[in-house]
Amino acid sequence: MSAPLSIIVVETDRTRAQLIVDSLRQAGDFDIYIIAEVTGLARQIQARNPDIVLIDIENPSRDTMEELTLASGPLDRPVAMFVDRSDEGLSAAAIEAGVSAYIVDGLHSNRVKPILDAAIARFRMFQRMRTELAETKKALEERKVIDRAKGMLMRAKGIGEDEAYALLRKTAMDQGRRVADVAQALVTAAGLLA
Repeated sequence: MSAPLSIIVVETDRTRAQLIVDSLRQAGDFDIYIIAEVTGLARQIQARNPDIVLIDIENPSRDTMEELTLASGPLDRPVAMFVDRSDEGLSAAAIEAGVSAYIVDGLHSNRVKPILDAAIARFRMFQRMRTELAETKKALEERKVIDRAKGMLMRAKGIGEDEAYALLRKTAMDQGRRVADVAQALVTAAGLLA
């Protein structure tokens, strides 16, 4: 059996915080910790390292919302933000800041579990997309370095592109390294000799 989901609730009002805890308890078995003081929020959240952060704000301003969002570590974990009302553009700003779920009209006990599930699913989807994007960027950079190294070999040895790549690949295999690493070493060495 897995450990219960750990949730940090950011709520400065004690009564509202208790309502949130009660709603969460009705929705499932969670390890809940309340942060009532937003000073040093990032440090407090980092020390607890929760699975999800739930922020409840009655009347958010753009600055307060951005500060809370960034402090809650939206790239590290799902963040669900509940607000009683929202001015134009605040929901877009929250999503851009990394909030996984932005719910207007406050927190209602019957919606807690589906919202948490949706926030977690959305966070995981964006996490996969960020990982894929980073891998694609890395592959593109490696491809550029390999192409540069092939061009250098073609000019220096008077060989064609296929032969230059075969030489890079053979060198990589002989040294037990990746082709991109051999190409990077060649480009770096050529830069030192230039």
